[in-house]
Amino acid sequence: MSKQFSSLGISAPILKALSELNIVEPTEIQQKTIPLLLSESHDVVGLAKTGTGKTAAFGLPLLQLIDTESPIVQAIILVPTRELGQQIFRNLEDFGKHIPNMSIASTCGGIPIKPQIERLTQPTHIVVATPGRLIDLIQRKAIDLKQAQYLVLDEADEMVSILKESLDEIVAELPKKHRTLLFSATLPGTIKQLVQNYLNKNVVQVSANMETVGNQGIDHEYIVVDPIEKLDVLMHFLNSKEGERGIIFCKTKAAVNKLTKNLAINRFSSGALHGSLSQGIRDRIMEQFREGHINILVATDLAARGIDVKEISYVVNYHLPDTYETYVHRSGRTARAGAKGLSLTVIQEEEAVEIPEFEKELGIKFTKFQKPSALSLEENNTLLWAKQIFKTKPNHDISADLKTKVKTVFHHLTKDELIEKLMANYVLQNKIDVVEKPVKKFKK
Repeated sequence: MSKQFSSLGISAPILKALSELNIVEPTEIQQKTIPLLLSESHDVVGLAKTGTGKTAAFGLPLLQLIDTESPIVQAIILVPTRELGQQIFRNLEDFGKHIPNMSIASTCGGIPIKPQIERLTQPTHIVVATPGRLIDLIQRKAIDLKQAQYLVLDEADEMVSILKESLDEIVAELPKKHRTLLFSATLPGTIKQLVQNYLNKNVVQVSANMETVGNQGIDHEYIVVDPIEKLDVLMHFLNSKEGERGIIFCKTKAAVNKLTKNLAINRFSSGALHGSLSQGIRDRIMEQFREGHINILVATDLAARGIDVKEISYVVNYHLPDTYETYVHRSGRTARAGAKGLSLTVIQEEEAVEIPEFEKELGIKFTKFQKPSALSLEENNTLLWAKQIFKTKPNHDISADLKTKVKTVFHHLTKDELIEKLMANYVLQNKIDVVEKPVKKFKK
């Protein structure tokens, strides 16, 4: 292993950490980027799909280039979300654990700033930050970037609107001679403009596996549904993936909350993740997801950045993404680190014409996911109903006298007979619902 990474110029302390982390083989973006960052002085644009090791591609050489004898901030890594910032911070800590005196700080928004200000009074070499929080620290004169040599813009395509407002203020704090390293999964026009405005004219562009943007380990599938059956179809799919971990993407916070509530009603272990939740709640949900205490994450696009969990077996696009770049980021949450995964997009009939456009733009092939029959959906809903009953906690407020009376009604039934009657009643009630609802609407 060490021969492979050592051939890229990586030093012994970092090689030792990689070996302990069982990071065996450099990815393509790492092979192309690491020697360039270590031996040259150009600005660099790194393009590689999500999940291919971009953090190590810039993180390993940065750790090696830091002068740990100097207690000043030498590198700034800007990220779109705190979740991604925490992920990069943890990775850098792991990569650099055998480098004496290496000091890394995370200063992202969403949590109190005072502890971060206090942290920055100590020697700090690398700072991982969200743009807004970094500007706040600059304005408070809590951070000195006058000698920082490196500025990294990670997941730049997700930060374009933020960077447009804040990059001038940040760059003004840096020395005139500094290197900018921009990393992204896609290169839309807005990023090209960013490169022209802020990177050196001699910038070097490095691309890895960009002829096919989608991860080779992902099966891209789509299913066409009527709006009225969309939730039932999703529940059917999730039941078939019981015990596996996945992420469901929605366009809005309201949709995330609504779907999470429906999942809870049907006793799926799930959690919501969006920007309106407090940072404490987001951290707790992410920790539960990472540790496997919940299997399903329902998230908006930006909130899900920085989720690097290897065992995510599927991603569901509950709403068709607005851009091709968004689809790349969503689907890239699964099939990480060489694993296989499924990206399922749920669409309505009128959206089907967009699938060929996604295929052409991203160089991927979608296959049609077989929609379950009406009978299969009914049976699945019955199973979900049974699970609701099974997982319902006893109500101890009900009087013992009433419980006794109810038990008396059922006392002569066997378990099988009781189940038969419960199921017959459930089916009857659902048939009544189907018949009655349209009649009520008509009467109104």
